[in-house]
Amino acid sequence: MDKKTEEFYVRLKEELSTTSSWPSEYLFKFIVPTEKEKILEVENAFNNLGAVITTHQSKTGKYTSVSIHVTMATPDAVIEKYIAVSNIEGIISL
Repeated sequence: MDKKTEEFYVRLKEELSTTSSWPSEYLFKFIVPTEKEKILEVENAFNNLGAVITTHQSKTGKYTSVSIHVTMATPDAVIEKYIAVSNIEGIISL
């Protein structure tokens, strides 16, 4: 993980720790290329968590947004999920 990414996660953890009580509902938003395998990889990262997942394809059909509403236990758990999905080729975390 590069220094800029590490700094982002440190700031995110601080922000999450001060703005919410935990466990808390969290909204993850990602954009991935519209390929069934990539969308499934994102969805599978949240299996067995009781997540509500919605997808929406872009006008051109090149990309799909994936929104995931899920209750997370701690800010660290949120960051762990972001790190877990960051290995998916072409993913953009919002």
